[in-house]
Amino acid sequence: MSHTLDDQKPLPTPSPDTVHYRALDGAHHIHPFSDMGALNRMGSRVITKAQGVYLWDSDGHRLIDGMAGLWCVNVGYGRKELAEAAYRQMCELSYYNTFFKTTHPSVAELSALLAQLAGPPFTHFFYCTSGSEANDTVLRIVYRYWATQGQPQKKYVISRKNGYHGSTIAGATLGGMAYMHEQMPSKVEHIVHIDQPYFFAEAEPGMTPDAFGLERARQLEAKILELGPENVAAFIGEPFQGAGGVIFPPSTYWPEIERICRRYDVLLVADEVIGGFGRTGKWFAHRHFGFKPDLMALAKGITSGYVPLGAVAICERVAQAIVEHGEFNHGMTYSGHPVATAVALANLALMREEAIVERVKDDTGPYFQFRLREAFEGHPIVGEIAGVGLVAGLQLAREPRSRTRFENGAEVAGICRDLCFSGNLIMRASGDRMLLAPPLVISKPEIDELVAKAKQAIDATARRVGMM
Repeated sequence: MSHTLDDQKPLPTPSPDTVHYRALDGAHHIHPFSDMGALNRMGSRVITKAQGVYLWDSDGHRLIDGMAGLWCVNVGYGRKELAEAAYRQMCELSYYNTFFKTTHPSVAELSALLAQLAGPPFTHFFYCTSGSEANDTVLRIVYRYWATQGQPQKKYVISRKNGYHGSTIAGATLGGMAYMHEQMPSKVEHIVHIDQPYFFAEAEPGMTPDAFGLERARQLEAKILELGPENVAAFIGEPFQGAGGVIFPPSTYWPEIERICRRYDVLLVADEVIGGFGRTGKWFAHRHFGFKPDLMALAKGITSGYVPLGAVAICERVAQAIVEHGEFNHGMTYSGHPVATAVALANLALMREEAIVERVKDDTGPYFQFRLREAFEGHPIVGEIAGVGLVAGLQLAREPRSRTRFENGAEVAGICRDLCFSGNLIMRASGDRMLLAPPLVISKPEIDELVAKAKQAIDATARRVGMM
């Protein structure tokens, strides 16, 4: 497989710095979700600096980051306001824990600000360091809540196939990705899965999106009745599936999910780790889909990825049950870390001052979606363009109109991803879908550059598979 857009152009000779860091990396570093043998034979890309929406590697190439790091660099790279907030906090109070009846100013102020941004019914927040830990914490809160209500038998949590909720044992069990489950020694009990609302791949011929959305949502009701409503604690889902392929459910899906949860007294949990903090043009993605969760898992955009921080937003009735029923036996060394919460405060203040979320909703988000559709509607290997705001998934397909997928779709997407890299664009592949989620500060000229590079790579992919 070639790694250049122009098959006749040889791969460049790596710089001495690249050779040095690749050697150290290969000798001592295990990467997440990677085939290390294959990676070490190829050599890692060494990123050395970043500014705005751009990255530079150790060979001097400038890349446009179409994935905001890992869905997280919402305010872009190199924001001194965040670095200065971290420096000030480190000088003042570099660390203290929130155990032992103790708090500190930045965690208290962040909690009040998040309550403002999230709005009713969210009144309380629990902190950790990642989205995976946030979803572990969700389970602990859900189980504790039902125990305080005299219903400790409500233990089942229902999730979705191809959902992603993190990589800890609990988070990966909640997620419905079988390839992750295969490498786990055990899974958390009382977690079950229903089918995903993936219309392009899984709807029967002739079925409308609205009918499909209702059919998939009503699998939740069937599963609740199968398990017994008295035994079901919660349903968790990403408002749109992120790592699963930026899959947007039909408009009928989430209102029906919410109706079912309310009917059977099941807590509704939104995993907002990717969707939260402006990605869809709303502060939280569930608002775009028109439903109201009881709990939210948060991370990534809360600090724009500058330092690790995760959180769980807790509605008033659940929070009061936790507060009023004795000790909650859960916590981490870095829960509410002063530097992380100070950076989150600075990040969210910057987003408000610059009206970044409003800009995504009214300006750059619509422009991004328009440019993608202009470039790819009717493309010979693009079957669907899903997205809103500054997130999109492009479905690769052998026959787009009949929703016929490539038999080797993941391989085709891998070719496309490598062509993107060699064309100095970071675009992610997930199965047979190509994903984009650039920093929320991207400008219209930068969107034009990103879409042009994406089209160049997808056109080259189509030529590789004999479709252009």
